[in-house]
Amino acid sequence: MTLPLPATGRIGIIAAMRDELSAVLDRMPDEHKTRVAGRSFWRGHWHGREVVAVLSRIGKVAAATTATALIERFQVEAIVFTGVAGGLAEGVNVGDVVVARSFLQHDMNASPLFAQHEVPLYGRARFDTEAGMSDSLAAAARQVLADPQAALGAAAVTEFGLQAPRVHEGLILSGDRFVATSAESEALRQRLPDGLAVEMEGAAVAQVCHDYDLPFVAMRTISDRADDAAHTDFTRFVEQVASHYSVAMLDAWLEGLTRPAS
Repeated sequence: MTLPLPATGRIGIIAAMRDELSAVLDRMPDEHKTRVAGRSFWRGHWHGREVVAVLSRIGKVAAATTATALIERFQVEAIVFTGVAGGLAEGVNVGDVVVARSFLQHDMNASPLFAQHEVPLYGRARFDTEAGMSDSLAAAARQVLADPQAALGAAAVTEFGLQAPRVHEGLILSGDRFVATSAESEALRQRLPDGLAVEMEGAAVAQVCHDYDLPFVAMRTISDRADDAAHTDFTRFVEQVASHYSVAMLDAWLEGLTRPAS
């Protein structure tokens, strides 16, 4: 059980993509850089809240290293992860946002010693995010998606067909494999039918935060449907859509963040 975030608690912001990190740093006029574990950690303030922002790199091990450094070296009291993901469930479309309620490693399999997906010696496969902070993050996401043109501009909304983007809440799957074929996506849907989206880092951060009893929340913009067209215009989507969504949602979230009810 994680503890509520103090009203003045320092927040770690992990970005999955460089464009997203750059957008975050633009909101931190007093940021300064510290190098730890081969990464640049940027310390500053956003809406008066002390934050430490960092690029995670790709994959579960890199994400776990990043989260551990945030906790051990910078003493953050909560972590928020923002990035992109492939949509899995029906109706989770490009331009939508998934706010995680739990994470699972879809490539974890220590059977027959443990059940498939169960993390050995934890007695569980799923790691939950912090409920109150996730509520407020989902509310911030809905606020932004109510008017995507304000965050993205008319040209991007038209180019990517983002006329009615939605916020979804639930399970996100993580694994050290970029899911980019329709066959892989269908296999995941069959095995884990409540999975909304798939990516490569979140479950590792969730497990680290579980170990440290630290609040963790995450949101992912859907960049593709994790199918045979998953690579199409990925870089442009991150530049034109995901990075702008990310900073707008974090801005709204931090502005309205209050201590979760006990």
